[in-house]
Amino acid sequence: MSLQDKYKELIDTARSSGTDNLQVNETDGVLHISGEAPSGAVKDNLWNIYGKIDPNFLTGDVVMDIKVATAVEGAKLEVVTQSSNLNVRKGPGTDQPIIGKAGHKEIVSLVSKHSDQWWLIRTKDGEEGYAHAQYLRPVE
Repeated sequence: MSLQDKYKELIDTARSSGTDNLQVNETDGVLHISGEAPSGAVKDNLWNIYGKIDPNFLTGDVVMDIKVATAVEGAKLEVVTQSSNLNVRKGPGTDQPIIGKAGHKEIVSLVSKHSDQWWLIRTKDGEEGYAHAQYLRPVE
């Protein structure tokens, strides 16, 4: 039985639970699993499945590096432009009209992620629109 077969439930759950950037590879008899879980509950569930397959984690045949996404719905984000305001657009794309601005270093809220590049945000004034994710950093 391959390690990917042994840990199939864990890998399948990571995929179906929305783990981003999921990487699964086997090197020298050790299965490496990494990615970004959408919530702490998903990460906890993955560890519970791992513990069910390998009680007390004794075999040492898996290295699991699952981080929890900090940019989840409702998260606070800081605008990290060089010095200018961030354009907030009607839709996801530079071809969309600008409907507002978020100031440099302003804290905004994440409403949802349209894609890895475009996030729907809400400004401190309550305006909602899309902004490019590269200019937004989760506030810890």
